Amino acid sequence: MEISDELICLFSADVREKGDRYTIEIPKREVDAGSVVPGGVYRVALIERDGADAGGDDADATESTATIDGPQPPVERGEIRYVEIEDLGKQGDGIARVERGYVIIVPDTEVGERVKIEIAEVKSNFAVGEVIDEDDD
Repeated sequence: MEISDELICLFSADVREKGDRYTIEIPKREVDAGSVVPGGVYRVALIERDGADAGGDDADATESTATIDGPQPPVERGEIRYVEIEDLGKQGDGIARVERGYVIIVPDTEVGERVKIEIAEVKSNFAVGEVIDEDDD
C-alpha cells in the first residue's frame, strides 16, 4: 500500500454510530500537535487493520486500538539517515522532513544542504538529529 506524502496524521479510532450518522473521533494529541485544526476540512482515508475482520468482537478491537494508538514516529533514537534541509526554524536550526511530513530539526545546517545525521532525540511530532558527516554531492 502506498501512503501519500500529504498525510498529516495517522491514528486508530473506532467508528461509532450516532443517530443516522457514524463518527470517528480525532485524538486530542493530533489537535495539540497542530496536525488537525478544529473546524478544518480534511480528506479521510479508512484503512482496514491488519488481521482484523469487520465482525470481530469488542475485546479484540479494544486491544488492537490500544497497541496501535496514534502515529508512531518514523525514526528511532540512534538511527542514521541522509536528509536534505528544506527550511530553517525560528531559532535558525535546519528543518528536514521525512515520511508523513515528520520534522527532524538539525542544528548548524543551511537550506539545501544534504547531510548524514544520527537521531539524538525522538518526540511524537518531531526529532532532533546531529550531523555526523556531510555529503558533498
